[in-house]
Amino acid sequence: MPQWATFVGITGVVLALLLVLSHLTQSAFTDGDPDSSDGEPRANATTAAETVDGTGNSQPRDAEQAAGSDGGEQPPVARDNESARDDRSADVPSDVAGEPRDVPLESHGRQRPADRGVDPDSLSTGLVLANVAFSQGLFALVLLGAAVYTAVPAAALGIELSVAYLRSGLLWGTAAGCVFYVANELAGAAATRVGFDHDEALRELLSPDSLEGWLVLLLGVLPIIALFEEFLFRAALIGVPAAGYGLSPWLLAVGSSIAFALGHGMQGPVGVVVTGLLGFVLAAVFIATGSLLVVVVAHYLINALEFVVHEGIGLEWADPLEG
Repeated sequence: MPQWATFVGITGVVLALLLVLSHLTQSAFTDGDPDSSDGEPRANATTAAETVDGTGNSQPRDAEQAAGSDGGEQPPVARDNESARDDRSADVPSDVAGEPRDVPLESHGRQRPADRGVDPDSLSTGLVLANVAFSQGLFALVLLGAAVYTAVPAAALGIELSVAYLRSGLLWGTAAGCVFYVANELAGAAATRVGFDHDEALRELLSPDSLEGWLVLLLGVLPIIALFEEFLFRAALIGVPAAGYGLSPWLLAVGSSIAFALGHGMQGPVGVVVTGLLGFVLAAVFIATGSLLVVVVAHYLINALEFVVHEGIGLEWADPLEG
């Protein structure tokens, strides 16, 4: 007898872990972005060897120390500097009082957020691909093992062992993947046209720079991603609760699509919205066909075409639509 509740519980744990890891990764990369770490470009910050005079101009600290090193009276400019710093000390925390406001945080023994985050440029593509393949592959094995252990029917997961299932899954999955890829590109271009740019940093980070890397990406990593995400967001979150508890699959599709969107926070706000809409369309295909293979093939083709067209060929065919 199927243990529906056990499988749903394990699915919830996997989903929670995935969303937490996605949030932590997004936070780490955001903190590691030099352009957004302190709200201002780094070039505008004064170096630790400089101070600011009363008019806002930078003066070398060594020159100020040299002016008063002979024990005599400080020149007027130096007194103005000291007075200006005293006036500003009331506006800054006590641990930095008396220090110029524009001195970097490192001079106070503290680190900028970028120094605590992850610099994408420091990560190799191979390392990132290996991490993605391992984590999502592990989650997929957990869900598959849970399905076997709890005796969930294959039909509830959209799985069938037959030649007809394989043939129709490949055919309809290929057609759906090509159509959804074009629709996804048009949606991104439309968002950019109205002023909402989408973040492509993750795709660029995962793009290989060698033939071997492309083979690993297209034949290893992307299939694992498509299989795991469709197994989780469509089969486990829609098919199983609908079959086991008689819940509306369309209501489950809305919830799974929201979770699917939240799991792609690295793509930015526009990417999250577009991904959520794509997730609902894939859920609709899963409900209509009852086939996990169709949505896995479609999901794979969407991702593969994005990488090959944009990063492999370098073709930005939707750019003219962005205005």
